[in-house]
Amino acid sequence: MARNLLSRYIWLVDTIRRYGTITRRQLDEAWKRSIYSDGSPLPRRTFYNYRAAIEELFNITITFNPADNTYSIGDDSPAAEGITDWLLNSAAMTNLLSDSRDVADKIFLEEVPSAREYLPPMVSALREHRTVVMDYQPYTRRTPHRDIVLHPYFLKIFRQRWYVTGLNTAEDKIKTYALDRIVSMRVTDDSYTIPGYFDASAYFRDSYGIVFNQGEVKEVILRVDARQAKYFRALPLHRSQQETVSDGYSLFSYRIKISEDFVQELLSYGPSVTVVRPAELRAIVTTSLRASLANYD
Repeated sequence: MARNLLSRYIWLVDTIRRYGTITRRQLDEAWKRSIYSDGSPLPRRTFYNYRAAIEELFNITITFNPADNTYSIGDDSPAAEGITDWLLNSAAMTNLLSDSRDVADKIFLEEVPSAREYLPPMVSALREHRTVVMDYQPYTRRTPHRDIVLHPYFLKIFRQRWYVTGLNTAEDKIKTYALDRIVSMRVTDDSYTIPGYFDASAYFRDSYGIVFNQGEVKEVILRVDARQAKYFRALPLHRSQQETVSDGYSLFSYRIKISEDFVQELLSYGPSVTVVRPAELRAIVTTSLRASLANYD
C-alpha cells in the first residue's frame, strides 16, 4: 500500500511538472487516463491529502494561483532538482512502461539489485536520522563484517549500484558501503545528528565515482579523438570538465583526485583517450597497459 501511494504522489508531481500549470479539470482528465483510476476523477479530498504528503516527503510545494485557478510546482521548492529530478524521471519511465505492457517483451532494462531490498529502509533511516545496524559482505572477505553500526549521511548511485556513506561508529570513520553487499540490516530507534561541518555535496566533489581519498587535486588533461569527444560532451566524466577543440581531437581538462576508479574508466576507452598530464597518471596508465599486454605474451 505504501509503495502504491508513493507511486501516486510521484505521478501527481510528474503530471503537474509536465503541464507547467494545470487546472483541476485537466488534472481530473489526466487522472482518469492513468493506471491508478477506475475512470473516475481524482477526489478533491484525495488530491489535498496527496498534496500535503508530497510537501512533507519531498519538500515540494504544489501552489494554487487563484487568478486562473491553476496548480503548479512552486519555484521555491528546493527539492525540485537533484534526487527529485532523478526520482521523477524514474517515475515517468515507470508510468510509461506500465502503459506499454503490450510491448513488454521488446523492452529490456538493466537490473539494479541494490535498489530492491535495502534502498527503501536506508532512505527511511536517512529521512528520520535513525541508526542502522547491518552485516556487510565486502568482496575482499570470505565472511561478513557483523553488526556494523552506521549513521547514514547520504546515498549515491554509481554505475547502476547504490552506495551509502556514513559514520561507522566503531571506527569513528566516514565510510562508504554498497547496498548490494549488505547481508542484513535493520533500522533502530536510536537517533543521530550529522555534524554541521559535514558537507555531503562536497564529499565526492573532487573525486570520480565512490572512492574518497585525501589525495591532492590534480589538473588532468586528456587527448580524446573526435568520435569519443562527442560522448564526453554528452556525458561529462566529471563536473569540472572543460574542452578545447582541435583538428581531429579535443583536449579535456579536469580538476580531480586520481583514484583507481578513474584509472579504470580511462583504460576502458582504449586508444581513443590518451593522458597528456600529469606524468603521475600517465605512468599509472602505462604500467597497467603493459601489464595487460604481458598477459598475451
